[in-house]
Amino acid sequence: MVLLAFVLALALQAPGPVADGLKALDARDYPAAIAAFETAIKADPKDYSAHFNLALAYSLSGRDAEAITEYRTTLELKPGLYQALLNLGTVLVREKRFAEAIPHLQAAAAARPADARPQLLLGDAQLGMSQYQLAAQAYYAALTAAPDSADAELGYARALIGQQQLGEAEPHLRRAIMLQPDLREWLLDLGEAYERAGKTDQAAAVYEQFPDSAAARERLGFMLLQAGRVKDALPHLEWAAEKSPTAANKLALALAYKRNNDAAKALAIVEAAVQAEPGNVDLRMAYGRELRDARRFADAAQQFNMVIQARPDSIEAWNEMAGMMVSLEQFPQAIAALDRISALGGEKPGHLYLRAIILDRVRDIKGAAAAYERFLAMSQGALPDEEFKARQRLRILKKELGK
Repeated sequence: MVLLAFVLALALQAPGPVADGLKALDARDYPAAIAAFETAIKADPKDYSAHFNLALAYSLSGRDAEAITEYRTTLELKPGLYQALLNLGTVLVREKRFAEAIPHLQAAAAARPADARPQLLLGDAQLGMSQYQLAAQAYYAALTAAPDSADAELGYARALIGQQQLGEAEPHLRRAIMLQPDLREWLLDLGEAYERAGKTDQAAAVYEQFPDSAAARERLGFMLLQAGRVKDALPHLEWAAEKSPTAANKLALALAYKRNNDAAKALAIVEAAVQAEPGNVDLRMAYGRELRDARRFADAAQQFNMVIQARPDSIEAWNEMAGMMVSLEQFPQAIAALDRISALGGEKPGHLYLRAIILDRVRDIKGAAAAYERFLAMSQGALPDEEFKARQRLRILKKELGK
């Protein structure tokens, strides 16, 4: 409405390029409007109204970068022009250039404190910058000016969520939904915020309101699973995996089957997921672990090797490969995997202990003794049981070395 009022005021001018441009704008013929206003500017480069309406035509035709330039020129020629401040801020927010938008919107809000629009846009920009407290103030001002604004209620709720004021946010979010029902999906953001804050009962209450949402059912199922309510979790996770067969949903369902002592179902789910997405490295890692737990060590090693081929610097994958090589009694390959972990800077006390055990088993007495000593020097009480065993074994090895 602000833009329309400004354009109508200019329409009273004498016939010429500006009037032609305004007629083209009214007809939504933006290329013609742009050409007319460009002509007007060539005739009078200081005609701020021509620059403003050229910016408007650019903006309406999706040429935001050029619109921004023209709005800036307008403000240079006519500092403080409310419509230019507001429109420039609008375009900058749309382009997610929030820091640039804020001063223009602050100026517009100060010029017309009773208008909701600049305050609403200012809140959007501050929210985009994670300035939640300032955004809440702007949205509250917008609500004061326009109490029935669904966008202002939604923005205020989001700003409160950003400040972890979840209980205070919920009634504003619900009022926004009452005013504009298609905003209902924003409740899921509130549910996630409750979940992150550890308020699982409140999160569950939100998720339960979305029985047809795979995302909500998956989160509800996962929360129940984490709470140890495996049988309650399974129907939600099964439904989510069927309706939205994403990797995340399948892995969550596999975890539920595993905790329900149904490892075969868990393995089958992950195997099918890998077959559906053979290039998904995370799924291959999960599949390898399921195979490992099923004691199919050779198959597991094959999967971990494929992960390593895709991610040669993955310490996680090399860890798994080292374990599989030990289980398969392929000790040189296990040592090679441990060497790679060390080269990647991921060596921990447990790796040194495993290296010592391997060397001890292949009767490399000197190497085993050195590995036990390095393990004890690094562990320093972190693995007390293993440290006790290492000391006992090191004592025996040193006796053998001394013979």
